[in-house]
Amino acid sequence: MGRRLVPLTLDNLQNLPQRCRSCVFWELDPVSGEAALKAGTAAVEKEAWISAVLLDWGSCGRVVYVDDVPVGFVLYAPPAYVPRSTAFPTSPVASDAVQLITAYLVPEFQGQGLGRVMVQTVAKDLLRRGFKAIEAFGDARWKEPACVLPADHLLAVGFKTVRPHPTYPRLRLELRTTLSWKEDVEMALDRLLGAVQKEPVLRPL
Repeated sequence: MGRRLVPLTLDNLQNLPQRCRSCVFWELDPVSGEAALKAGTAAVEKEAWISAVLLDWGSCGRVVYVDDVPVGFVLYAPPAYVPRSTAFPTSPVASDAVQLITAYLVPEFQGQGLGRVMVQTVAKDLLRRGFKAIEAFGDARWKEPACVLPADHLLAVGFKTVRPHPTYPRLRLELRTTLSWKEDVEMALDRLLGAVQKEPVLRPL
């Protein structure tokens, strides 16, 4: 089974689930998000957000493929790019951290360790870029797939609660404790990812 985690770009945005392609829960503040939904422009706003973050900050997501079929994705960015994060009771995300915004795996591929692989791939990227941690808002009462990740899943892949809340705790993953030392990152991830192929080099058209 060939597995690849490819940087999210405007070219492969269509490989996200339909409902996620037109979801701007995180990308816009609550008022602007509601307005975009009413106007039917949410998909355009999503594309504009990804384009702006790619230009300003760089890679902000990964798309997961198994045998060339898209089966999931993960999205992340500094909190300054995530307007909705300020609406949470446990905000703000720490200044030395990048926010793990959301992630999704199709049900058939859940429970196979891909969720952990996704987090480790994000950690590898951010450690190379000089960040110290990943933070995320979790849903302690999660019942079905939604924009906020289940807190239990975040705890299971190594996050620790830094600000408790009955519904939306904020959790943190220290990159150096996760991947020990910078020089060990490649070896550790090669062991962890196994069959995951190297990310392709993006070339201009």
